[in-house]
Amino acid sequence: MAKLKKKIGWNGKSAREMLEESEELFKKTGHYYGLEKLKLKEEDPVRYEKMFIRLRGGLVSARETSKNISASPIVKEEGELCYGLYTPEGDSIVVSTGIMVHIHTMSDAIKYMVRNNYEQAPGIAPGDMFINTDVQVGNVHTSDVQTLVPIFWEGELVGWAAGVTQELDIGAITSGAAPVGPTNTFEDGLSFPCLKMGENDTIRPDYQAFCERSVRTPMYWKLDERTRVAGCHLIRRAVHCLIEQEGIDTYKQFIREVIEDGRRTFVNRIKELLVPGTYRHPSFIDSCWAAEQRLSVLGRKDTIMHAPLELKIGQDGSFNLNFEGASAWGWHSFNCSPTAMQGGMWVLLTQTIMPNDKVNDGAYLATNIKLPIGSWANPQNPIVAFGHAWFYLMPAFMGLFSVLSRGFQSRGFVEEVDCGYGFPGNGFNGWGIDNYGKTFAFTTFEFSCVGCGAGMIKDGLDHAAAMWNPEGDMGDVESWEMLEPFLYLGRRIKPNSAGPGKFRGGSGFESLRMCWKVSYCEAQFVGEGKVFCSGGLFGGYPNASGYRHIFRDTNVLETAKREQIYPIREVSPDVSEFTPFVKKGKEILDKHCVTLPEEFKLGDIFLSPQRGAPGVGDPLERDPYMVVKDLNTGYVTEPYAKRVYGVIARKDNDGKWNVDEEATTHQREAIKQQRSKCSVPVSEWLKKTREKVLNKDIISPLKNMYAQSMNLSESWAKEYRRFWDLPENFTYEGG
Repeated sequence: MAKLKKKIGWNGKSAREMLEESEELFKKTGHYYGLEKLKLKEEDPVRYEKMFIRLRGGLVSARETSKNISASPIVKEEGELCYGLYTPEGDSIVVSTGIMVHIHTMSDAIKYMVRNNYEQAPGIAPGDMFINTDVQVGNVHTSDVQTLVPIFWEGELVGWAAGVTQELDIGAITSGAAPVGPTNTFEDGLSFPCLKMGENDTIRPDYQAFCERSVRTPMYWKLDERTRVAGCHLIRRAVHCLIEQEGIDTYKQFIREVIEDGRRTFVNRIKELLVPGTYRHPSFIDSCWAAEQRLSVLGRKDTIMHAPLELKIGQDGSFNLNFEGASAWGWHSFNCSPTAMQGGMWVLLTQTIMPNDKVNDGAYLATNIKLPIGSWANPQNPIVAFGHAWFYLMPAFMGLFSVLSRGFQSRGFVEEVDCGYGFPGNGFNGWGIDNYGKTFAFTTFEFSCVGCGAGMIKDGLDHAAAMWNPEGDMGDVESWEMLEPFLYLGRRIKPNSAGPGKFRGGSGFESLRMCWKVSYCEAQFVGEGKVFCSGGLFGGYPNASGYRHIFRDTNVLETAKREQIYPIREVSPDVSEFTPFVKKGKEILDKHCVTLPEEFKLGDIFLSPQRGAPGVGDPLERDPYMVVKDLNTGYVTEPYAKRVYGVIARKDNDGKWNVDEEATTHQREAIKQQRSKCSVPVSEWLKKTREKVLNKDIISPLKNMYAQSMNLSESWAKEYRRFWDLPENFTYEGG
């Protein structure tokens, strides 16, 4: 019989016993670890704050230092990297900057090891290193690779350092950092459920060899791994330095208190910022694969995802999020685990409720989230795919921006209103063989910079960030061209992409790319097309949805050789600079924005349009001079300014647009009159729409979506029937 190893927890306990004790105390008292008083904070607040600042600074420094080891533009340019410091049980104490969603996913991964007695086998010892990519253990999708390092002090486990990077490739059936095409977990790529990858601060050579033979970009994998390991070791050193200075007992007391402090701060912020009550916002996104013969029969469906978000705010500051009524999981790569959904909630809260507070698991402990079993948000099925969980996760949580902003506005915090980001697309995954015979893979992470939502008092930021990484960067053109076999012909503002409003959303941008110097290349597109997932607020409109535009067999190369003008942009599909450059080839222009990989050849051109964000307020209330400013800087076109904003502009002798105030007044009045003619009373609209619902006069993907929602949630089905005054046995076929 194997001899039990010595327990590594505090006071002779195992880490699992510590976790069970922590959870029991919280359940019993409502306070983290049962702490009703924050003794250290109350008696020595300066020391308390200095300890937090030192740890926070240590993590930010570890991130900024370690990312220079990476060669991947995703990490080095976009900052797709974050670190967290955790208690022995796996609760986050302090976090770095970066992709905040993973602070909670790494917490779940640590708790998985603790609950499953890793302490005994395979063992947890000083110098050990673990890797996790398994979504059902604690992750968003498999290409988010986590390194987890235990921190010991005099033989006792005092915490964990953890870091995550998004990899260029994970060895899935389709390539890239967000593989689209897997229909089950066996196609999702490398899945490590908290595997011990190293001992004595050394990566195991057998593990390393396995990874290098399993991904399409082994060099980037290897350097990113060293990035995470280096960062975790820097954090470990920062913790050791703090313990040496403050003492182990003070450190132990601090990490308990700071989490309870985070919980209390979050509750107080909720009471301050939001009006108690129930807030609702549904979100949707489409994927159309019914005609895709390369997928298994199970995956050949046109679907619309349903995310009916409901938020209940209590008088006591309670925060209860509910996705009851979400549609079912599917044979695609867009499913989400509960950990991913909790991480999605986390990343939104850090940008809205608590951007300047002590961000740690105290805030998470102050929230509740309900995810119906069998839905895309909680499949509870070991074989579903999660390769690109973000595709459903992002639209689902766009609604949280909307409901929180309504609460902020109701309280009078108008400067906090933000109606959300544009959907980060076009995501462009690919792989191939270069002209030297070497394999490559890529994902264009330009979509880290889409439009940001408008506010009550200001326009949204243009092409500035993304939901998951608010400090996003589109990256230098040269960095992407080093990685990808596609030249940039141009990168420009995308006119008319922002959601109109009194204050418009942030605009997107577009990149025009040409396939270049490859033996073979295939790539796929990922983005919203037929459905927009971000709605405007208080009369504002959604941003423009996406589209796909490709030209094959062009004469651009011949044009360039003749030193003649070649295309650099597309203002809109009907004003495209590259239409004249097709020889005998094929033009693809549609809204089919989620595809499987297709071959690209030398000279083929595609447009990669990044999305704008929604607006706030009636567009007819927008200052005409702000519209003309956008007209002169290329953010809107003249026909759009006239049709949407009712602004008439004239060019002066210098070619600059100016407002025609009298004509603008008449144009806006005409638009209002046209609105009045087209409008119908709400009661009339409800009556007509109810007839359509009763007759099930809707498209098949919607029927299937509602059938799934009603089958999975009787409470949601009951509410649907009540709203439309339907018979008690009403349902949709399909699902």
